[in-house]
Amino acid sequence: MLGRLFAWFEPFVGALLATVLLATLLPPRGMWVPVFDVAANAAIVLLFFLHGAKLSREALLAGARNWRLHLAVMAAVFVLFPLFGLVVSNLPFVTAPIAAGLLFLTLLPSTVQSSIAFTSISGGNVAAAVCSASFSNMAGIFVTPALVALLMANMVGGQGGVSMEAVETILLQLLVPFAAGHMLRPWIGAFVTRNRRMIGFVDRGSILLVVYTAFGAAVVAGLWQQLSASDLGILILICLVLLAVVLLVNWVMGRALGFPREDAIVLLFCGSKKSLATGVPMAGVLFAPAQVGMILLPVMIFHQIQLIACAMIARRYAARIEPE
Repeated sequence: MLGRLFAWFEPFVGALLATVLLATLLPPRGMWVPVFDVAANAAIVLLFFLHGAKLSREALLAGARNWRLHLAVMAAVFVLFPLFGLVVSNLPFVTAPIAAGLLFLTLLPSTVQSSIAFTSISGGNVAAAVCSASFSNMAGIFVTPALVALLMANMVGGQGGVSMEAVETILLQLLVPFAAGHMLRPWIGAFVTRNRRMIGFVDRGSILLVVYTAFGAAVVAGLWQQLSASDLGILILICLVLLAVVLLVNWVMGRALGFPREDAIVLLFCGSKKSLATGVPMAGVLFAPAQVGMILLPVMIFHQIQLIACAMIARRYAARIEPE
């Protein structure tokens, strides 16, 4: 039993926990604050450049014909999730900072790597999963800030709205690097593919740097004084229930729309995930530094829960198709 738990535990989550611990014990202070701010901004630019470089145009074109499935995934990610986010963020026993983090979590795009991996393990339509997950991430650059402006303008001290300065930052730090990476893919795509393992380390290292900077600022601002043990327990419980409800609705939606088994699997996995890789840099752009740590806490908790749950589901699907 213990071995299975360790098998489901992604090493990157351990690195995230270690980063949060480091930020709690040794947050950036004094002259180091602007240094880490500049480094975190550079990491965000690099992260989205790599996202653009990894996006395969051929895979998008190959899977783009299945428009009903892609619309269903987009509806699950950017309509169904935000509706549930509005519900859970307005529960009377949820404190305002946690409510803001939960709502922000539901506004993020889907993951790419894990959605495709779980779809492949389960015998689903991998080409369609690549298309749906990639398109969700690409659309999230525009849709997530728009939803934050629409739904979070009055939360976290009024800092949730998207100002003109934030729009400029989104363009310069997210959209321009993403577009540049994708445009350069014909020349650097082969290098990115050959060095996928090294790119993965750079990708995740960038996320860890942004998390350390964000949590350090939040710790200095009194993050752990604002969050009690009961609040943390409530947050974990809400993340569990939220994922269970979304998985159930996506499963029912796949059957109601008459999708074949392979496409229903795509909807189940791509429509139930939220991207930590996109959420970390976006939070740094959209919210004040002292608020980012609390905003990201639900995203990090949900990230691990979704990996464990979807790994279990994928293994059950794989066990069914092995005899066939």
